[in-house]
Amino acid sequence: MTFSSVLVANRGEIARRVILACREAGLRSIAVYSDADADAPYVQLADDAVHLGPTAANESYLNIDRLLAAAKESGAEAIHPGYGFLSERAEFARAVVGAGLVFIGPTAEVMDAMGRKDRARAIAEKAGVPVTPQFDPTNVPADAYPVLVKAAAGGGGKGMRIVEDAKDYAPALEAARREAASAFGDDTMLVEKYIESGRHVEVQVFGDNAGNVVHLFERDCSAQRRHQKVVEEAPAFGLSDDLRSTLHDSSVALCKEVGYTGAGTVEFLVAGGEAYFLEMNTRLQVEHCVTEEITGLDLVQWQFTVAAGQDLPLAQNEITSTGHAIEVRVYAEDPYTGFLPQAGHVLDAAWPDAARVETDLERNHDVSTAYDPMLGKVIVSGADRGNAIAEMVAALDNTGLFGITTNTGFLRRLVASDEFAAGEVHTGWLDSDASADLLERPTVPEEAAVAAAKLRARYMTLDGEAPFSVNDGWRSGGDPAPTLVELDDEDGGRWSYAFQIEDYADAGALAIIEGDHVLISWHGAVWTFETPDPMRGGHQRGASTEADVVSPMPGTVLRIDVAEGDVVALGDRLGVVEAMKMELALLAPYDGVVAHVGAAVGDQVPIKHLLFTVDPA
Repeated sequence: MTFSSVLVANRGEIARRVILACREAGLRSIAVYSDADADAPYVQLADDAVHLGPTAANESYLNIDRLLAAAKESGAEAIHPGYGFLSERAEFARAVVGAGLVFIGPTAEVMDAMGRKDRARAIAEKAGVPVTPQFDPTNVPADAYPVLVKAAAGGGGKGMRIVEDAKDYAPALEAARREAASAFGDDTMLVEKYIESGRHVEVQVFGDNAGNVVHLFERDCSAQRRHQKVVEEAPAFGLSDDLRSTLHDSSVALCKEVGYTGAGTVEFLVAGGEAYFLEMNTRLQVEHCVTEEITGLDLVQWQFTVAAGQDLPLAQNEITSTGHAIEVRVYAEDPYTGFLPQAGHVLDAAWPDAARVETDLERNHDVSTAYDPMLGKVIVSGADRGNAIAEMVAALDNTGLFGITTNTGFLRRLVASDEFAAGEVHTGWLDSDASADLLERPTVPEEAAVAAAKLRARYMTLDGEAPFSVNDGWRSGGDPAPTLVELDDEDGGRWSYAFQIEDYADAGALAIIEGDHVLISWHGAVWTFETPDPMRGGHQRGASTEADVVSPMPGTVLRIDVAEGDVVALGDRLGVVEAMKMELALLAPYDGVVAHVGAAVGDQVPIKHLLFTVDPA
């Protein structure tokens, strides 16, 4: 089972993470890439690289035959799947082993067993793991609600419904069955008690081929929206010693019951001092970094060790936890428009020096909508949770991603919030009214405007050898004249300042100048200011009108439901745009007539592309 070369069957930041781990372990690394990733930094970092195919994931990163061919072509002896894509696909693990290669992960049989929610639950119950009350789908008691209806073969939220009242149960079950049958070819359903306002706590586990299993403590991943994690931390805070022991011991018992090898995560919902098994992830997790920070261990190196047939590096009593760690996920998305995916050209990327950063994003990098919108992760640690929160706020203050909309400003506001500090953020908090203020787009901060104006003033000062070639306001007959600066912000506001040169020697912010635009990062969010054009007679926010329906995100046009000349009513669907697995319907703004259709089905459109114009009736 020994190997000296590893093909990394993934892309982006996790591919980079594994490639660097290969280098440290003395292993030859082989990257794979699609057309879209031909110039990606991780590809250049690897010892070798193989082109998989077109940008579409099903023709590249999800193409098992092509990945195995790449392994053969490059002489790889092992394959690391990373996370996402094929990492939890039993057929991939089976195909890798069948090709005579080492799969760095659990066996296909274990993936089969834990991949179905009904089988995983049965195994958990047999191992003594606490589970939620379950009901016969054909006979749910009247006092059982709210209940969670979910597909036994499912994942990613498909085939899942929360039912609050008995009168809504039958249609919810029918809809979930249809969705499950379409997505997974299996409409088997589970009905369980729905635990409201619970926390998501998960235990990192590791097993080897000799039957040894250990836990590496737990993480709290409660800050999530629409089941997508946003902030993770380790260890989980505020748990009793007994509950913590239950989580650790039952996770180890589950792994021993199923014969687990490699890295895995057992996930629980915690509420009212009780824990309930959710599922098991049979791979390395995105948030493995916070576990590494509190234990001082390298989980990817442990994966290499176990995959090579060796015993776990440490016994349970040799694994310790110190301090507190927090990780945030940086996404190309707009938190203030329903977290719509974003794309574009990254003019510059400033990451915090005092934090651990996992990313493959660099300046002059293009972000497409072809793959997951996660751009990277920022990880900090401190002596305790309060210290770690302060470190994360400082790290996000020193983060600036220019040219593309991201969630970094939102992350900074979330981590700095009183609710987060008090531990009030549960799995449904970001999707509830409780977070309404946090999800409201903030007004342009004056500090950002001042910083932008200072930078523009400094840029206006021309350096030269002669005194009169320097635009610093110097006058022979009086005090220096001030430098006048006017800027328009992205919300239509105008800011005017008069500075002396000593006032703008240091703008005091992460910033770039791009033509007539100044981009300032303030508290993690990037704000754009523009020098007014005197020929325009004032600031203009753009030419679109209420009649225009533009694409709210870069993506693919899935449907065009109207033609020019069609009569439509307020709220009628005009078309559908899709990006990063999210579909968005575009609706008529009022009763009227379609005057313009600006795309066809299948077109790739940028953000704010004019798709429809509706003239009022």
